[in-house]
Amino acid sequence: MALAASLSSVSLLSPFQWSTFTPCLPHRASTHKSPPRITSTMVVIAASDTTTCRHERRVFAPQYRGGCSPFGQGKKPAKIGAYVSKMGGSSKKIVTGDAGYVLEDVPHFTDYIPDLPTHCNPLQDHPAYCVVKQYFVHDEDTVTEKVIAHKNGPRGLHFRRAGPRQKVYFEPDEVHACIVTCGGLCPGLNTVIREIVCGLYHMYGVKRVLGIDGGYKGFYSRNTIPLTPKVVNDIHKRGGTILGTSRGGHDTSKIVDSIHDRGINQVYIIGGDGTQKGASVIFEEIKRRGLKVAVAGIPKTIDNDIPVIDRSFGFDTAVEEAQRAINAAHVEAESGENGIGLVKVMGRYSGAGGLFEYVERRLKENGHMVIVIAEGAGQELLSESMHSADKKDASGNKLLLDVGLWLSQKIKGHFTKKNKMIINLKYIDPTYMIRAVPSNASDNVYCTLLAQSAVHGAMAGYTGFTSGLVNGRHSYIPFYRITEKQNKVVITDRMWARLLSSTNQPSFLTAKDVIEDKREDESPTQLLDNQSNPDMSNLVKKEIYCN
Repeated sequence: MALAASLSSVSLLSPFQWSTFTPCLPHRASTHKSPPRITSTMVVIAASDTTTCRHERRVFAPQYRGGCSPFGQGKKPAKIGAYVSKMGGSSKKIVTGDAGYVLEDVPHFTDYIPDLPTHCNPLQDHPAYCVVKQYFVHDEDTVTEKVIAHKNGPRGLHFRRAGPRQKVYFEPDEVHACIVTCGGLCPGLNTVIREIVCGLYHMYGVKRVLGIDGGYKGFYSRNTIPLTPKVVNDIHKRGGTILGTSRGGHDTSKIVDSIHDRGINQVYIIGGDGTQKGASVIFEEIKRRGLKVAVAGIPKTIDNDIPVIDRSFGFDTAVEEAQRAINAAHVEAESGENGIGLVKVMGRYSGAGGLFEYVERRLKENGHMVIVIAEGAGQELLSESMHSADKKDASGNKLLLDVGLWLSQKIKGHFTKKNKMIINLKYIDPTYMIRAVPSNASDNVYCTLLAQSAVHGAMAGYTGFTSGLVNGRHSYIPFYRITEKQNKVVITDRMWARLLSSTNQPSFLTAKDVIEDKREDESPTQLLDNQSNPDMSNLVKKEIYCN
């Protein structure tokens, strides 16, 4: 973090300030062969002839990759146990430290392009930022993946913290950026587009930004759309995406050829896990060719199934809109005799269980009920009853059958056959309405921060990363962590237990379900925890007995 307050010619900082801040002095190779030890009693004399950063009276965070560092161009901090591994065709950049510290770092231009020039960040002259006390992020700042730790346990996995760096690898005039949206619609797409454009333009002075029309295939088969702050001024008030979107169409060679031919050197890719897999492949090809092109991803899905990050943008809006449908279903159910409101919402991979007997009991006790089902629930049951083969869309996602319609027919059939009671079932499917609405205030703020973090990262020379929120801190996450798996609803964790208790519904789980779910969800970290805590080994048994 940095202090952006003006200094007099001689200033004294507090011990806390000295622990995190150093002055941005002109680079003089003969002045310091190594960084001086800074103590709380050191006096800083701001040089009056500073030329490197043009702001001789400001204090900035130390960035030891060179540029504005007073300790020399191109010097990097010593990293303990740094190595790069190859897995699945992609490079993993791992940095290890003391006490079990592990940094899953993101790629940087300097990893494969030597002797790149650096420049002072234009934000230091920006009228909005120059009065801010801290706006540059220290190169060594990292964000922990898991905030819960044991007293004697390892420090665990970390990601690089997002934010502006003191030096950048692009001059504003040389930047030629592009933005593409892929996959399904999601609230907030237009907001992200707007904030990337405005962030590049207003923070870094970048004037050339293109929108790629129609998803990945737009790189080589469609026209581009010039984007300026004026063009995107009020698009955040609209749903959908002004750039258009599509599934599939990913031809790596053609896409990278188009990027190179157009002179594009920053690529911002907005999409879900499938889109991020495509972005990872594009980055690897760009790296193989040795091109100075930053590839940054912004994760998008209303299913909230992207791993590592706290949530994806659009999710808050989707939940808010789904509530409207659920409330409508509740009104319908309450108003009719033995009313049932059935609502299908998006969410590809969730569990389902038998519930006809429970529906019958609930109607007798309460006179009405509401059922909310995820679109991906019970697909194996539909496949068996409809004898349908698995099919996939252009993005590689499994095409889902309409479980809501199927379940409504099954419930009606159950009560018709037994002639036990008359029911009034209303089926509501708001899925496509939910994803087409504009983002709400919460998502708009989140989209802004995601977009600006991506811009800061690209300007600082980072590439092959996704911008995301990890434990409340914006971070740069390598593509392989975003694409290696999907988040699923865990039916044996506290969140599911809270849902069951608040809605007063049974779990429908068997002992076999609990054991299998525990095995799937078990990780090396959990195994370590179990070894250090004997009581954890009996957790599965206890849950079985409870059920």
